[in-house]
Amino acid sequence: MTSEGEANDGHWVYAVAPHVGRVMACDITPGMLQVVQDEASKRELSNIEVRQASAENLPFEDCAFDAVLCRFTAHHWDDFEAGLREARRVLKPGGLAVFVDVTAPEDAVSDSWLQTLELMRDISHVRDYSIGEWVSALGRSGFLVKGLTRSRLRMAFESWVARTQTPAERVDGIHSLQRGAPAVVKDRLGLEEDGSFLLDVTVFTVSRP
Repeated sequence: MTSEGEANDGHWVYAVAPHVGRVMACDITPGMLQVVQDEASKRELSNIEVRQASAENLPFEDCAFDAVLCRFTAHHWDDFEAGLREARRVLKPGGLAVFVDVTAPEDAVSDSWLQTLELMRDISHVRDYSIGEWVSALGRSGFLVKGLTRSRLRMAFESWVARTQTPAERVDGIHSLQRGAPAVVKDRLGLEEDGSFLLDVTVFTVSRP
């Protein structure tokens, strides 16, 4: 099973499909699922199915999948740990799960500024969780963390706001906040003159014991 978020257009779905018998693409938005269906047809990937559902209430039986892949969507979940518990529930014992998402800075000041910028850009944003929050939540949800990989991703400002069709007044507000950010935040987020900046991204590889 794969879950995609924020205009990622099912990248993992197409990458995985040629190597497995069946892929179930799950998303809460019908538009995203239609994109996946259309692209799967174009690529002649007949083993891709789609299902509309929230991460917190997956319409699948227990232990239904060999692997669960989730990319840039957890920060939109209304209930983070409920989504993780559902991912574990539908995963077979010994199965692999991979979660990829933006991770928040550990310092409170930078964290607060990042969450504010994210929310102004996209009102469906709930929270970017820190690595510590992720590891703790994964453990409480019954996962065994096998490894994590950290990287930094440069977000070009114009494309960042264009993907979510952020209204002009909120784009102006983001620019205003960025200009007024304290030096520690500008340094931590790598803020540039045009508003582009750096996001921390972490890949969590886990299993269900």
